[in-house]
Amino acid sequence: MESANLLFPIIINPRLLLRLLAAMIMIFVYGCGKDSNTVVIDFSKTVAVERPGNPTHRRQSLRVAVGAMISPKETFIYYNQLLDYIGGKLGQEVQLVQRKTYSEINELLGKGEIDLAFICSGPYVKGKEKYSFELLATPQVQGSHFYHSYLIVNKDSHFNKFDDLRGRVFAFTDPESNTGRLVPTYWLSQIGETPESFFERTIYTYSHDNSIMAVAKALVDGASVDALIWEFYNHKNPVFTSKTRIIKKSEPYGIPPLVASRYLSHQLKDRIRLLLFSLHQKPEGQRILNELMIDRFIEPREEWYNSIRKIQRFALIKKNTDALEKP
Repeated sequence: MESANLLFPIIINPRLLLRLLAAMIMIFVYGCGKDSNTVVIDFSKTVAVERPGNPTHRRQSLRVAVGAMISPKETFIYYNQLLDYIGGKLGQEVQLVQRKTYSEINELLGKGEIDLAFICSGPYVKGKEKYSFELLATPQVQGSHFYHSYLIVNKDSHFNKFDDLRGRVFAFTDPESNTGRLVPTYWLSQIGETPESFFERTIYTYSHDNSIMAVAKALVDGASVDALIWEFYNHKNPVFTSKTRIIKKSEPYGIPPLVASRYLSHQLKDRIRLLLFSLHQKPEGQRILNELMIDRFIEPREEWYNSIRKIQRFALIKKNTDALEKP
């Protein structure tokens, strides 16, 4: 069995047909809308960005991506406020960019078509060398710079442990998500299973919001989600989280960071760091952070992401081993 994109599922039986059609409707209604306060750039309709070093080029705006996969949709208005604050201090216009997948954001960062991005920890570790982006800052949440993956099921279901989901329908967020795909796949590999062998079918929702809603509405049997986003909703608006249960919690991983493109000047990177690190000391900055449920921004360390590197190395070794064992 192969994993299917939620938008194009391969139907196996009538029961799954009804459930997946419902999931499609839910995702289109809740997952495809764009916040009216969000500036969305279509890079297919823009000219190529000139590279630094051209003396006639003058940067007109700072382009920042906030992955819809790592941030509750309700927070985009506050990210806009955060970026407006930074832009005001820098004397530059800031544009907020959205993309559906982590890989799209990473590629745009690598090309210099995005200057900054809040990205998932998994794609950061995987893409750091390939795209040469740089750690700028990490949010501190509830006194910690770590987060977890939650394995969730519907509150009214009889599932109490991971093995109870054998032969069921499971939701991943993004193919490169740490908490939304890499972690549960790692759990399965530890018991000699793969998503294809363990689940009846898997789907991609392309946001943790959608995965939580899919479980709450019993459109899927389980999902692995970012604990920060689950906790955000559980505190701010528990209409869906209240209909889910956490049955497994992962080890800690470095919180999704803010990274910069290699084409952004060192001077501008340093100015942005200083603004972020002092944000919690300013009344306006503290208000924005409170809405985002972030304590403050702190200087990140590479070793915080070593636990993710361990999982990625394990997955690569297993993939190569499986390939060698095939006849």
